[in-house]
Parts: sequence; structure tokens; C-alpha cells
Amino acid sequence: MKENEISKIVFNAALKVHKALGPGLLESSYEECLSFELIKSGLKVEKQKKLPLVYHEVVLDTGYRVDIMIEDKFIIEVKAVDALTDIHLAQLLTYLKLSNCKLGMLINFNVSLIKDGIKRVINGNL
Repeated sequence: MKENEISKIVFNAALKVHKALGPGLLESSYEECLSFELIKSGLKVEKQKKLPLVYHEVVLDTGYRVDIMIEDKFIIEVKAVDALTDIHLAQLLTYLKLSNCKLGMLINFNVSLIKDGIKRVINGNL
């Protein structure tokens, strides 16, 4: 499955979760519910996947964890904040680069309309 196809499934799953729960919960709650919906869709989902940093061919365990990794090629960073900032975008971009993934989504569930809380983030050309 290609990244853009995964992106559509993720958007619909986030919409479903947000419609059921609304804003105001902890990130961990949204992460669990979103993971549940994605697994129901038949996707391979890994929660809180460790992401090592490779520096001069040395693998360093720096404590980075991806909220949700799908099919080993798509990253979701889940937020429940007043507003997404540049640092949230930078975090996801870094995870995409470290994992060699091309596409990810930054999803903020603390919004009235979920479409306003979703950002597609591309690492290179897709």
C-alpha cells in the first residue's frame, strides 16, 4: 500500500475518533483509539515504536519514540494541544528523516473540526 492510500485511511480514522470523543482528552487516549481504528482497517500498526539515531554508523538509543508507525512507512504524531507550532512540525520531520519514511501526519485532536488539526508532512518528494 502506498503512503497516499495510508494517508486517506488515517484521515478517516482520525475523523471517526474525533467525532466520537471530541477535544479535551489526553494524547494517549487519542493514540489508543486511533491505533484501534487503524488496526480494524487491516493496517500493520506499531505504537510508541523506538526510533534510534544513527551517527557515524553508530546506533544511539536516544529515547525517541514514534507515536504510531504504519506499515513501516508512515508516521503519525498525535497531539492534544491548543495549537500546533513549528516545533511539532520539526519533531515529525526529524522522525521522518531518521526512519527514512516519506510521509507522515501531525494530528491535533484538541480542535473543534479535526480537518483543522491535521497536517500532512512530506520528507522529500512523494
